[in-house]
Amino acid sequence: MITVRQATIADLDALVPLFDRYRQFYGSATDQEAARAFIVARFNHAESVFFLALENGNPVGFTQLYPLFSSLSLGRIFLLNDLFVYECGRKQGVGTQLLAAATEFAKSVGATGLTLSTARTNSTAQSVYEAAGWVRDNQFLVYDLTF
Repeated sequence: MITVRQATIADLDALVPLFDRYRQFYGSATDQEAARAFIVARFNHAESVFFLALENGNPVGFTQLYPLFSSLSLGRIFLLNDLFVYECGRKQGVGTQLLAAATEFAKSVGATGLTLSTARTNSTAQSVYEAAGWVRDNQFLVYDLTF
C-alpha cells in the first residue's frame, strides 16, 4: 500500500538517501552529508515543501516544491524541482501519487499552478507528467547562468 504525505524535519533520515539517489540519477556524486545539510536548511528557512511516498511504511519516493511568484498570473506558483522514486516503487503509481499530492497542496494554498523541468532524455518521467495532465511548454525557452 502506497501512502503520500507532507514530510517534516522528523522525516530527515528517510529523505536524505532518496535525495542523494535523485542527485546521482542526474550525474552528481553521492554525498549524503551535503544532502542532509541542504534539506535541513530548506526546512529551517521554510524554503520548500517535501512530500514523501511510503510503501508499507518504507520510503520509496519524494518530491520537493519551491515557492515562486508569477508576474503573468499575478499569483504564487510552485516549482516542482525534484521528484524521485526508487526502482522498487516504479510502475506502481508512486510518481503519479506524488504529483497529485503536490497539486492538491498547491491548490490548497491558492497557487495558480506548478511548473517543472526534466531531462530531455527522461522519457519515463515525461510520460508520467503528461498522463497526469501536465503540458509541455512550447512557448518559452529556458536559459541558465551558472556560477
